[in-house]
Amino acid sequence: MRDLRVTLVQSDLRWEDAEANRAHFTRQLDGLQGSTDLVVLPEMFTTGFSMRSAELAENMDGPAMAWMRRQAAALDAALYGSVIIEEHGKYLNRGLFVKPGEEVTVYDKRHLFRFANETDHFSPGKDRVVAEWRGWRILLQICFDLRFPVFSRNRNDYDLA
Repeated sequence: MRDLRVTLVQSDLRWEDAEANRAHFTRQLDGLQGSTDLVVLPEMFTTGFSMRSAELAENMDGPAMAWMRRQAAALDAALYGSVIIEEHGKYLNRGLFVKPGEEVTVYDKRHLFRFANETDHFSPGKDRVVAEWRGWRILLQICFDLRFPVFSRNRNDYDLA
């Protein structure tokens, strides 16, 4: 298995300003072509950790997905970050694992953060999801999911979490 070059992006966000945040991350990712295989963006990278799910939600064909597809193609790398998604009348903190030119793998955050009232504004995910990229099996998680190690370690079906 070849090395996987991972770029972790943590940055100040413009509160609930998706367009400004996408523009900011575009500038941050500029110049990474050929130097990374996977870019990991923050939780709710377009809005910040907002509980205004109804006002800020996008659909799966929204601007965040279009931006992630463009970035994945430009970088020839996968991107992973979460966005507020509305689907079937539910609001989800959805992780999007976007590969250049391929289908998207989605993971809906399972362990919502009660102390911030996330459980009042979002529906929890049910499925444990492993994405494959360049020979690596990657267990997708979002923030608070890391506090539940049994969710991660019950199977030996991934290389990286």
